[in-house]
Amino acid sequence: LRDLGAGDLPAPPWRPAAVPPSAVDLAQVTLWRAGDLPPDDLLSALALLPAARAEVEGIEAGLLFVARSAGLTWAQIAEATGFHSPQACQQHFQRLTARRDAG
Repeated sequence: LRDLGAGDLPAPPWRPAAVPPSAVDLAQVTLWRAGDLPPDDLLSALALLPAARAEVEGIEAGLLFVARSAGLTWAQIAEATGFHSPQACQQHFQRLTARRDAG
């Protein structure tokens, strides 16, 4: 997948240049190039989905943690993230951190 153009992606400022593209980056490049790809490349991208999901969940858990640390209430966070209640948002955060800690 890196040969398809993902290897040319510039490094985000928060990631050192020597770090390879993330699973999310690779999956997005595959989706962008999907019309030109053979089935094996698509299978490679599909195999990245668990890692991509874990990356996004890590970002989400981090943002929720930082928001709470900054003094935002669960009600404010729930409204911003589309949860129907503060309790549902807090439970979602607990599930995210439990999955991360278990993995």
